[in-house]
Amino acid sequence: MIESIVFVTGTAYLVWVSRHSLFKPFSHGFYRFFAWECILALVLLNFPTWTLNPFAPHQIVSWLLLIVSPVLAVHALGLLRRLGRHSEEREGEELLSFERTSALVTTGAYRYIRHPMYAALLFLAWGVFLKGISWPSIALVSVASIALFLTALRDEAQCSQHFGAAYAEYMKTTKRFVPFVF
Repeated sequence: MIESIVFVTGTAYLVWVSRHSLFKPFSHGFYRFFAWECILALVLLNFPTWTLNPFAPHQIVSWLLLIVSPVLAVHALGLLRRLGRHSEEREGEELLSFERTSALVTTGAYRYIRHPMYAALLFLAWGVFLKGISWPSIALVSVASIALFLTALRDEAQCSQHFGAAYAEYMKTTKRFVPFVF
């Protein structure tokens, strides 16, 4: 019962945050919403198993991913806010406040990966998945991963349109989610 209330409340919040994106299927926020939903469902599904067998290899990897995830997200958000030069003139009501940047950020985590916040969500999804591997959790983490990949592709298209050649050059020197790998 509590899980249902949390899921409905969490979904209502995510719908509100994503309200502009949900009507624009080609925006990155559209796909991000579905990733968020899957991660919320994963957390609720696997929460009872978080402390079972705490020293098992899958639990240790899970905790490492769960620690890296918020650190990376906070770092990336800080860089966007500090260096991205917020601009209300950036088009797209589906953009969240911190996404309305007028300067391309290419330092810190952005020096190595184009999407540190989406990478943080991937690490979160996989960290939560490893807490309790089951067929439903495999389905949820798979959909979340695909949704985040599509989110990144749409975000790249939007950034290419906004930043032009500078973003095209930036894409040549960075990976999408994992430095030097992918």
